[in-house]
Amino acid sequence: MRHGRLRYLLGAAFHGLAWTEWGPEGGAPVVCLHGLTRNGRDFDTLAEALAGQGRRVFCPDLPGRGASDWLPDPRLYVPPSYVVALGHLLARLEGPVDWVGTSLGGICGMLLAAAPGTPIRRLVLNDIGSHVPAAAAARIAAYVREDPRFEDLAGLEAHLRQVHAPFGALTDAQWRHMAETSARRLPEGGIASHHDPAIAVPFAAAAEGPIELGMVWDRVAVPTLVLRGAESDVLEAGVAARMAARPGVALREFAGVGHAPALQAADQIAAVAGFLAA
Repeated sequence: MRHGRLRYLLGAAFHGLAWTEWGPEGGAPVVCLHGLTRNGRDFDTLAEALAGQGRRVFCPDLPGRGASDWLPDPRLYVPPSYVVALGHLLARLEGPVDWVGTSLGGICGMLLAAAPGTPIRRLVLNDIGSHVPAAAAARIAAYVREDPRFEDLAGLEAHLRQVHAPFGALTDAQWRHMAETSARRLPEGGIASHHDPAIAVPFAAAAEGPIELGMVWDRVAVPTLVLRGAESDVLEAGVAARMAARPGVALREFAGVGHAPALQAADQIAAVAGFLAA
């Protein structure tokens, strides 16, 4: 695993976008992008597997998450801003790239894949689609508005186990890894999650009703694999089925999982790796 960083211009200032990178530098690139409150280290297991197949894997931290810079104005924490930052990374790669996006990472992937001249060759949408129900958006907004503090890593891990229980049956080691890569040490002592609490501000406004992404999805023409947790409240079964009815779109559902598959189980990794290898 290597670490990378670039500067991107957003508004009137430059900011830093960080990522972890896996695999040979000459490998065909894959970008794996995380969900709303997460970071690129969520993909360590998947990235290691893809790197073992010769792929060069980039796992960015979205602005305000992980090792990337926080933004000065909470109103900037919206997908168009993220696409600006990610566009700088894609420009550096200068060629076709595959995209794996979980939840918000999938929304960013759809926006980029829908753009004329997109460099995205194949797209994996992990439990996100053309419509997010209002109830699901409100559920996510409720825990994103929280900004809990913890005495130690065990407290953060217990919190992650609770709010991300829909990820599925992760092992103790996987939960601990998530906590270790999500921790932010506070100057006054204690631990918080490694994201800017201000990301909740624009999301709360967006979550006042259903999130409609159909106009974006309609412009996506690249081969797409839609992954769905069988118990997901974010990607409803009917929405996923309608998406999969389109030529060039495949659907894979995982039992015992909600929003969203963690992409750490062997069958989930095999589904992604097989699709990207085509």
